[in-house]
Amino acid sequence: MTIASRLRNFIDSKGIPYDTVEHHRTATTRQSAIAAHVPGSIMAKSVVVHHELGYALAVVPSTHRIELGKLQDVMDRRLGLASEEEVVSLFDDCDIGAIPPIGAAYDVPVILDESLGDAADIYFEGGDHKTLVHVSGKDFRNLTTGARQARFSHPAL
Repeated sequence: MTIASRLRNFIDSKGIPYDTVEHHRTATTRQSAIAAHVPGSIMAKSVVVHHELGYALAVVPSTHRIELGKLQDVMDRRLGLASEEEVVSLFDDCDIGAIPPIGAAYDVPVILDESLGDAADIYFEGGDHKTLVHVSGKDFRNLTTGARQARFSHPAL
């Protein structure tokens, strides 16, 4: 698999240039960053959460962990992590654990952690465990237009 078809179609429809970075199969976003020789601080990790009205995609650097309590406060909702079945139904062209942070391609709202900041470049999972997508920070912000931004993570130990 290269990048997921819905993701590719969405990025192409916006006219945004990107390139892909192939790496050996990994199990986590953090491992993908290491395998691709990408700084973890500019590798966007996606976590699907559910609440009483639906779903959201919480996006943090791969070097960070979500503070669920803070995220609940920011969103003013009780949240839980989505099950594998829920994730598969929302991101049907992606592998579990390789969800791209571009929720608009899947009609899922996004909340971005402020720690991604104004990075000049952003990398993220392309839908499988062997391909990263690389875009400029400006283009990433265009792909996530309308996303809420807040601080809801902390560096992982």
